[in-house]
Amino acid sequence: MKNILIIGGSKGIGNAILLQQLEKNQVYNISRNTPEISHHNLKHYELDVLKDTLPDIENIDVLIYCPGSINLKPIGSLSIDDFRNDFEINVIGAVKSIQKYLPVLKKGTNPSIVLFSTVAAKLGMPFHASIATAKAGVEGLVKSLGAELASVVRVNAIAPTITETTLAAGILRNDRMKENMMERHPMKNYLKPEEVASMANYLISDEAKSISGQVFEMDYGIVTFKL
Repeated sequence: MKNILIIGGSKGIGNAILLQQLEKNQVYNISRNTPEISHHNLKHYELDVLKDTLPDIENIDVLIYCPGSINLKPIGSLSIDDFRNDFEINVIGAVKSIQKYLPVLKKGTNPSIVLFSTVAAKLGMPFHASIATAKAGVEGLVKSLGAELASVVRVNAIAPTITETTLAAGILRNDRMKENMMERHPMKNYLKPEEVASMANYLISDEAKSISGQVFEMDYGIVTFKL
């Protein structure tokens, strides 16, 4: 049994990871909202990672940082505070969590960290300037921290395309928009949270013990293929 700490496990991808891990592992969740499930393997801390003091946890083998943002505006409509807020949520929150729990994580069994980027960090997409900039920072953190901790803790990231979560509800708010989004992807689909959770599950498993410093595109071909 692993001890898994999920930051942001009450909704979306984080919640999908939480639900897939509960039956076989001890899961600690930190989020502003309480997950809609109770389980003997779940311990929840309700707080804001950016504003509140993080709780002490004695045993951690895995840290997964899930909070993110979808802030899509033309560059002229983005304020400096937009850039600051996206950077705070995506990068500073991850750094704060890693700094807090790294001493405990280093003592874990095959310890690993999983962060989240976006396909927009590699594929130039209009109106993504703020979020793509923040997620590029996440990818830089993965590479640098992966090298620094190479002999101790594995560090990887997943870069999903649009995923059907509450965060993306405005982009996928009706059947026509969903169909258009499918058509934009060469493989004619977009992601469900459970698909991304399965990749996270693999990256924290012992089967992935040779993998660190990597960013895995889950893109249904939108970055990889041009048709």
